[in-house]
Amino acid sequence: MSKRDFDKLLLEAIDEGLSSLGESSKQAIYSRLEQNFNIDKKEIPYRIKDFAGAIEKIFGLGGNVIEITIMERLYEKVGRDIRWRGSEDLTFTKYVAALKQSFLEKKRAERGEQ
Repeated sequence: MSKRDFDKLLLEAIDEGLSSLGESSKQAIYSRLEQNFNIDKKEIPYRIKDFAGAIEKIFGLGGNVIEITIMERLYEKVGRDIRWRGSEDLTFTKYVAALKQSFLEKKRAERGEQ
């Protein structure tokens, strides 16, 4: 598994997290992301900070609930604990980056790479 595999799992987690709002709401959010924020669904893994900002602009404080739902789904898919060394709060974007790093380290270790 590689970075591409993680990106696929991230998109699945986002899709499932947004689906918790209902299928038509999920499609409306993707449409709004593309039209108002110029974020195509396939670009989200590469623009996670922009995605998080857009979700917060669309939903205000309610965006945090969506981000938490996505993080839960991503954790279920990756099945990895993260090592957080920072002293500040773990935000959505930092969580995704830390989980991605942990995921890639595990995959390198499984292949016997350094």
